[in-house]
Amino acid sequence: MGPPQDHSYKRRRIDADETPNAGRQPSSLSAASAKPARFKPTTARDWTISVAVPTSVITDCVTREQRTTWAGRIARACAVFSVDEIVIYDDSLVESRPASTDHEGYTGDVDPAHFLEHLLNYLETPPFMRKLLFPMHPNLRSQGLLPNLDMPHHPYKGEWMPYREGLTLEAQPKGGKGTVVDIGLEDTVTIDEELPPKTRVTLKMPVGEYGSPEPVHPAVPRTEGGYFWGYTVRKAATLSDVFTQSPYEEGYDLSIGTSERGQSLHRAFPEHKEANFTHLLVAFGGPRGLEYAAMNDPELSKIGIHGPRTKELFEHWVNVLPNQGSRSIRTDEAMLIALTGLRRLWDNS
Repeated sequence: MGPPQDHSYKRRRIDADETPNAGRQPSSLSAASAKPARFKPTTARDWTISVAVPTSVITDCVTREQRTTWAGRIARACAVFSVDEIVIYDDSLVESRPASTDHEGYTGDVDPAHFLEHLLNYLETPPFMRKLLFPMHPNLRSQGLLPNLDMPHHPYKGEWMPYREGLTLEAQPKGGKGTVVDIGLEDTVTIDEELPPKTRVTLKMPVGEYGSPEPVHPAVPRTEGGYFWGYTVRKAATLSDVFTQSPYEEGYDLSIGTSERGQSLHRAFPEHKEANFTHLLVAFGGPRGLEYAAMNDPELSKIGIHGPRTKELFEHWVNVLPNQGSRSIRTDEAMLIALTGLRRLWDNS
């Protein structure tokens, strides 16, 4: 599911293909004994959807609660539309940013990128493992205001899913070999690979009553199973870094910038026109738009990209809601409108 995060508490296994099969053991939840999950697999896919959101969406917020609910709205929109990557880019003036920030303290008012990344990662994590992976922190003081994302990798205890997220524990496995993993069920499971405690792993569950979960790459539920499996979060210091630091080797092969000065979605993507892509990026601006982010980007300023020329960064420059009935559309509203209109590019069901 994209590159591993730079947080040790959210490590994921990317070399699990080399993991030998663990010994056979009774499965605490099998396809035969559990009720089917609400989610049904779609076609397995290697293509991805990414959105880029600026830090300025919360810089005008006055309270901790306002900033917290903003993070929740971003996460909720991305969960509903199966977004695979969220990029939080800083659109503030570089010279105005603090030289250093204490990330052990509250960062909503001094480092909004860290604050949003922190809360978005918290929300993406299955609820049963949050307490261990996210210690008490001032950023999470209002976490009770955050919504439930209810994504496929957040299953209920009695639901059967062919994949599950797990968290390694310090407990000694029976037989002394392998690693005990909490997968959110009454019983833990054991895998053959030895991993340090508090490591998050993606497991492919055995189909029968007996068998062992198999550690797999975090992208496997999507690329082989056809399940949306949450999102990754990364920070970008500037708008240009959204592109230059893409985790995908070939970058984004289809990019869409949103602006009230763009053309309508209908004109940009006629019904008869197919959109072929491997990695799609949809970039949203803050209260002052993507043009403001370009103006504050030193690298873009060097090549004269600012103001009306900001659209040159993207293959498409679109207005998600022409003839709007309000003077402005908030970024979270624009996300819902844009993703609703663009969804037919990747899902024609």
